[in-house]
Amino acid sequence: MTTLSTPAEFTLHRKNKYDQSSPVRWILSHIRPYSWIVVMMILGAIGNAVLAAVVPVLTGDAFNAMLESPPKTSVLLPLALTIGFSQIIRGVLQLGRNFGAELMAQKIERDIRDELYLSLLGKSMTFHNLQPVGDTMARSTNDVREVNYMFSPGVNLVVGSFMFILMPIFFAPRYHPALIITPLIFTVFYFVALAGYLKQLSPITDEVRSTFGAMNTHLSESLDGVEIMKGAAQEGAEVERFVVNARKVRNAFVLQGDLEAKYIAMLLLGLAYAGGLVHALFLFRAGLINVGAVVGYFGMLQLLGFPTFTSTWAYSQISSGLSSARRILELIQRETLLDQNASGRTSELRGEIEFRGVSFHYPHPLPPSTGSGQRLSPGERGAGDNVLENISFKVKPGQTVAIVGQTGAGKTSLVKLINRTYDVSSGQVLVDGVDVRAWNLASLREQISIIEQDVFLFSRSLRDNIAFGKPDATREEVIASSIAAQAHDFVLDFDQTYETTVGERGVTLSGGQKQRIALARAFLTDPHILVLDDSTSAIDSATEDKIQRAISNAARGRTTFIITHRLSQIRWADLIIVLRKGHIAAIGSHDELMQTSEAYSRIFRE
Repeated sequence: MTTLSTPAEFTLHRKNKYDQSSPVRWILSHIRPYSWIVVMMILGAIGNAVLAAVVPVLTGDAFNAMLESPPKTSVLLPLALTIGFSQIIRGVLQLGRNFGAELMAQKIERDIRDELYLSLLGKSMTFHNLQPVGDTMARSTNDVREVNYMFSPGVNLVVGSFMFILMPIFFAPRYHPALIITPLIFTVFYFVALAGYLKQLSPITDEVRSTFGAMNTHLSESLDGVEIMKGAAQEGAEVERFVVNARKVRNAFVLQGDLEAKYIAMLLLGLAYAGGLVHALFLFRAGLINVGAVVGYFGMLQLLGFPTFTSTWAYSQISSGLSSARRILELIQRETLLDQNASGRTSELRGEIEFRGVSFHYPHPLPPSTGSGQRLSPGERGAGDNVLENISFKVKPGQTVAIVGQTGAGKTSLVKLINRTYDVSSGQVLVDGVDVRAWNLASLREQISIIEQDVFLFSRSLRDNIAFGKPDATREEVIASSIAAQAHDFVLDFDQTYETTVGERGVTLSGGQKQRIALARAFLTDPHILVLDDSTSAIDSATEDKIQRAISNAARGRTTFIITHRLSQIRWADLIIVLRKGHIAAIGSHDELMQTSEAYSRIFRE
């Protein structure tokens, strides 16, 4: 079983490897581990169809027995018992087939969800910034469920109906060889019509899935920005935009329904009934077959009704499943710009950082947000322009570096090059004298902690949020880090203290509380490099003094980068870097810059 290799920021190993060369091959490779279920489905479908054919055969025999002179009524009870017993067995086989199909569908859905989730976790931040969350959710939920439906009821009914098509072909010659003509002609025209139907259906189901993804993307954005929308009183406008997207989804479904209505299989079935019955009656009139043969043969033709009735929506379900598989596989195969470098350096960091002629620009199209969800400023979003240009400096282990500059100067972009959230466009970023791209990515990031201004908390307990980077931390360790971050006192105010569950993204906490929880999370992991991205902006002055002391203690023995506008934090930095429009405008200590840098002294005057 082959697998296309695509760059991945992290490769998370899974039990099975799947063939990703095409959607069909990908689906088949997911089926392969459950081949025993496929065998069970096929055997069940064959047994179900054969026993279904028993009914018209024995019914014809019953007619012949009753038309004899005198009627042979003694055979009716055995025939009835045989039919009843055969249908009980048929029911069991049908149950086994349906159970097998549903079991396989659920297993494949689980496997695809696992594969997709592992793939998404392995993608770089560049990928996640470019990929709309709503569309990702649509593919991860609705499209995966469509693949489930493709197997049950889709493939299940197709396999069963195919066996029903074969029954008249196999059993008709027992009455007269010429009677095979009608089912054969029907089968040929049925598959010709089906091929044309599926060819027209495929782009329509692609459109259905695509418009649904677009609608889900808009819905996700609207809910994520509901506070802004309500604040601007734009509910009506957003409803109109959503209606436009919903109308596109509706139109795609209507187009699919229109095509299904034009499917001519029902016409073919009517012609087969009429043609087969006329043919059988001619043979009866010629004395070549008896009444029981006419009855049995016509009952056999009625088996064609099942594949005809089910083909319209069963094949539509398969087409939808394949369209969804294409969308899922496209997401899995989307290349990421970073690799994990599993064989890279894994030693403990000392904390020496050096930038050598670093330039950086975001790839096309530019990401709408940073990794934390923070919107990029206009200065960071120029169409391919460098966000950072020819940046060079060196930081000794244990030093504290303050990065200052106006909004859009490239401060956040600079620190995110250290842990390879992004990779440089040119130049080098070195940690302990080694290019960050030569480090094992997991090892590098485990020793670097970044606290964003827009803190993200999971909808879990406070303890779980603090211990996120160290899940095996003891309660005492969690409390100690919380005390260091000045968070312990307010945590105790909650009824369930550290077991209190916060809302989605920490909505139940204030900005200052969220930032102190994030600081506690960083303190617990004891990083060798600490990055504070304006992480005290939402903290009041009284709390700031406490956290300032905590940060000062935390900075001892580790390299610390602070992005801030607070003068109290800038002053005690060992090195201050002033950024202006992606360039270093000045660099040095506070005293040096106050004397030599107009850009730096202007910050204090303002």
